[in-house]
Amino acid sequence: MNRNIALEFADYQISCRNCCMANVCLPLGLSAIELDQLIKIIDRHSPISRGEHLFEAGDKQKSLYAVRSGSIKVYIPTESGEEQVHRFILPGELLGFDAIEKERHTCAAVALETTSVCELPYHHLEKLCHSFQGLDHEIHRLFGKEISNEYDLLQLLAKKSAEMRLATFLLDLSDRLKRRGFSEREFNLSMSRHDISNYLGLAVETVSRLFARFQDNGLLMVKRRNIQLTDIVRLRELLTGVPPLEKPVAKSGKAPRSHRIRAVDAI
Repeated sequence: MNRNIALEFADYQISCRNCCMANVCLPLGLSAIELDQLIKIIDRHSPISRGEHLFEAGDKQKSLYAVRSGSIKVYIPTESGEEQVHRFILPGELLGFDAIEKERHTCAAVALETTSVCELPYHHLEKLCHSFQGLDHEIHRLFGKEISNEYDLLQLLAKKSAEMRLATFLLDLSDRLKRRGFSEREFNLSMSRHDISNYLGLAVETVSRLFARFQDNGLLMVKRRNIQLTDIVRLRELLTGVPPLEKPVAKSGKAPRSHRIRAVDAI
């Protein structure tokens, strides 16, 4: 049975060493002493509910956060009161870097489902970095990764093809979930269709049509929020400039029966 994005949140109180996300979110290459000191400053929170904010834009910076289960949407509020979706945070990923420079958050973070996080108070983390060179190096590595994520988003939005944007988004989710021990081919989308279109810089209707088109062409199957990537190879080919999608032809010479998305609006 495939594992969903969300873990059983009843397990959120287990120690960092036994957490199934430990090999992903804890810095790599630390000595046993450094790791023990880092674990001591981690504060484990009770799960937050869907729609509840972890922090909001303008809040004073206190900590970095590691998602243990569930998922979080990071967005930038606009002057008109709308949202610009910036990132979707999965289990084992960190957030909160946006507040380090000015000591106030420039983004907001809201739970997309029941989500549990670990909090790393930043002033304690800074002190440990001054004492342990290995930890300081790993934190800088994480900063670099955050910059890389920003670059990846700019690259995504620079892609002219709507097909390439959606394929990139789905393959990125697949790769990130695979690294965390989840299924790379089947997963539940915790984000709404509106959030996806916002993130990709596309109209909601365009995203709906693309999901239907991808399904008609045998690239994936959609059932409400459940996604099954049925042809990852062809999805990756879209990123290399392969000509527009064409429906595969069955051996009989007739186009295969398409699997219509009955609940695509629920995505």
